[in-house]
Amino acid sequence: MPAGEAAARYVAIITDGNGRWAAERGLPVVEGHRAGADTVKARLRDAVELGIRELTVYSFSTENWGRPPEEVAALMEMFAERIRTETPELEEEGVRMRFVGRRDRVSPALVEAMEGAEAQTASGDRLTLFIAFDYGGRNEIIDAARRYEGGGEDAFQELLYAPEMHDPDLLIRTSGEMRLSNYLLWQCAYSELVFRDEYWPDFDRAALEECLAEFASRQRRYGGR
Repeated sequence: MPAGEAAARYVAIITDGNGRWAAERGLPVVEGHRAGADTVKARLRDAVELGIRELTVYSFSTENWGRPPEEVAALMEMFAERIRTETPELEEEGVRMRFVGRRDRVSPALVEAMEGAEAQTASGDRLTLFIAFDYGGRNEIIDAARRYEGGGEDAFQELLYAPEMHDPDLLIRTSGEMRLSNYLLWQCAYSELVFRDEYWPDFDRAALEECLAEFASRQRRYGGR
């Protein structure tokens, strides 16, 4: 990176397009989600190499419960399987896992797996992977507001699902859609936005590097001159 360019250290991604990727290939939608999960794993390793300190991915939104029951069931099963098989690898690679979102609508066994993965990887210091699961930005703000007793923005942020999360420098969305979809509404107030046309399973390292280069080319003024 040329001298003087700013690097994105905190990156959030809306990993969109798994279902359409599968449909265009005549595959069941769950195969799109599996391919998308493989891409998360690959880009996570790239993120470590590229110096990203926090990566937040949108795994399952509060609105996703409205999808066909068989798709939701398959997603839950796949999610549990990935936690079981990948947590030891992430621990070895120095990646800390944190799940952000509600935990009252999934099975106790899945909640236990999530909490176990968080505990097992708690000492990871190379990168924190925040997984937004059963997450909605409005719900997060409402939940915080119910407990807020004053004190300004810093005090309010302490009531969010992951108060230690830094505001993302960069928010990426794939699949050609150009909206936030109820994602990190508080945290992304001043994030730079980059929209990509490829579906998430096709988002490779080169695409990530292009997004980081786009961020580095921008001037962030936060409302100033």
